[in-house]
Amino acid sequence: MKIPKCMSTQHPDNVHIPFFAENSEIGAEDEIKEAYYAFSHLGADEQMWDCEGKEADSYVVKKLLSRYQDYFWENRIGEDVFITFRVPNPAIEKTEAKILIETLESIPRSFDTSKLFYGDDKPPIFEIILPMTTSADSLDRIYKYYQDFVIGKQTKSFEGGMKIAEWIGEFKPDHINVIPLFEDKENMLNVYDITKKYLEDKNLEQQRVFLARSDTAMNYGNIPAILLNKIALQRIQKLSEDTGVEIYPILGVGSAPFRGNLRPDTVEKIVEDYPSVHTFTIQSAFKYDNPTEDVNKGIMKLKKRSTSPPKVIDEKRGFEIIDKYSCEYRKHIALLESVINKVSRYVPSRRKRKLHVGLFGYSRDMGGITLPRAITFTASLYSIGLPPEILGLNALSESDLNYIREVYIHFDEDLGAALQYYNEDCPFVPKGLDESIKDVGIEMNINHQHKEITKQIISALKNGNDDFMSDQIQRAANLRRFLG
Repeated sequence: MKIPKCMSTQHPDNVHIPFFAENSEIGAEDEIKEAYYAFSHLGADEQMWDCEGKEADSYVVKKLLSRYQDYFWENRIGEDVFITFRVPNPAIEKTEAKILIETLESIPRSFDTSKLFYGDDKPPIFEIILPMTTSADSLDRIYKYYQDFVIGKQTKSFEGGMKIAEWIGEFKPDHINVIPLFEDKENMLNVYDITKKYLEDKNLEQQRVFLARSDTAMNYGNIPAILLNKIALQRIQKLSEDTGVEIYPILGVGSAPFRGNLRPDTVEKIVEDYPSVHTFTIQSAFKYDNPTEDVNKGIMKLKKRSTSPPKVIDEKRGFEIIDKYSCEYRKHIALLESVINKVSRYVPSRRKRKLHVGLFGYSRDMGGITLPRAITFTASLYSIGLPPEILGLNALSESDLNYIREVYIHFDEDLGAALQYYNEDCPFVPKGLDESIKDVGIEMNINHQHKEITKQIISALKNGNDDFMSDQIQRAANLRRFLG
């Protein structure tokens, strides 16, 4: 089976509004157009369909096939291009839990639509993504619920003997697979054990595993997020070797360096740093804040590349850096909590519905710190000239930096990309951080236009001049080509 390499997502990190959107916030009907556009014009081969908000449209397959018949007749959903649902995690997102059940119930209905359109029994949707995965049991519950209660009910009989399948037709596909999405340190490091246990009673030749980048960076800092991803990828490789199951890693990356630094002009660098990743996410800034021709070329490069085993990492050394860096990073976040939350109110919204919550709010060791979601968090810090990539840097020794440069090939370039938006006059820079930035030894090519805008935002923040904050935040984001 073809495993897609380019997953278009609905992450709202874009500055510019796509031409098909009716207003500045992309709504449910716009997302139908977005999926078609990502496939037909940009060349993505997968669309993540986020079902965590109330307005998510579970009729996506029916609408795509009915509105864009010619395209999908030539490019089959489930074979050439893919729709992959991301569902709420009922163990964590209690108020959204029943959306999971609604989503699972919609899969046989999409199958019927596809069968009517294509005339055969190939399913259009057969995988879903479980965010914030913490155990094999959480994956198994979904796998078995679908088999036992969604598909299984068709064999139940009414009084008189008629089965449900005779009454309203068969339920297919017989089973689905569940993709674990790991977002926090503990469970990302347990990727081997959790995934192995999930695979034990299933005769699977292939399995996809999803690693988060944004929420991991927000929880622990930029460098720990990268090291955690790389350690997890190393463990995934070992799992594949030990079980004989082909494991296909997915990495969730955005355009901001803090969230992955994947843009059309950085594709080669990302691929070099993560050679074993099979699927990369293409988020909204990648799609809408760059020239379409560049987006097409970037996606084509991602689709044509070959994968290879990850570079071997000394995990013990990595953990030493993760622990001390994340400790320092969280101290900085505690100092910045108030200003981040204040600026975040003026970051423009790009989606009408609630999207993924993330783990920051659920972390028990954050000391009650409340922050916005990752994109808004990132946008808020960039808007005051304080790129989040630099927070925690003062925890690193020269020896640490040497190690990081060994395992993170493009460390200097990625940090340099963030530092061009640094405003050394920002009054919120944590004490001693400015000197640590200089010690890293990366030349700063400051974007002076961006710096001037951040000065105005800081001034407005101090003087309570809220009227033009959103406009200025958007102006700065336009220069960066990503919101957050």
